[in-house]
Amino acid sequence: MESDYDIQAIMEKLPHRYPFLLVDRIIKLIPDDKIVALKNVTINEPFFQGHFPGKPVMPGVLIIEAMAQAGGILAYETAPSEKRNRLIYFMGMDKVRFRKMVRPGDQIIFEAKILKFRSKVAKMSGTATVDDQLVAEAELMASFGDTI
Repeated sequence: MESDYDIQAIMEKLPHRYPFLLVDRIIKLIPDDKIVALKNVTINEPFFQGHFPGKPVMPGVLIIEAMAQAGGILAYETAPSEKRNRLIYFMGMDKVRFRKMVRPGDQIIFEAKILKFRSKVAKMSGTATVDDQLVAEAELMASFGDTI
């Protein structure tokens, strides 16, 4: 099954809201396999006011957070229906590497793939690219928490 989610569908799956919702569209989603999502980076992002004035660069931690949000949607869609009433929490990251800077005007494409899926924890590998160039990569873990 492949899906295309707009921002309204994303907000039905994630509890995040402006200014912390960092995924604009899901391009492709195959439960139990992978997700491809995008973020349009604009100068209007609130973090650019201080990071860095005159030389705006998207903070690396927010690139990883956006990757984790995409991965959270993948974990949600992979989970059995009885788990879909639970919040999914970002619980860990390994092998994080930043390769290039992300600036206003860039469009980041996130891809996350399931490595392991257990009853309460999902482990995924993720990448972020701009113009087909790797900007960041990481292994991410998410955990199913309390019911909503």
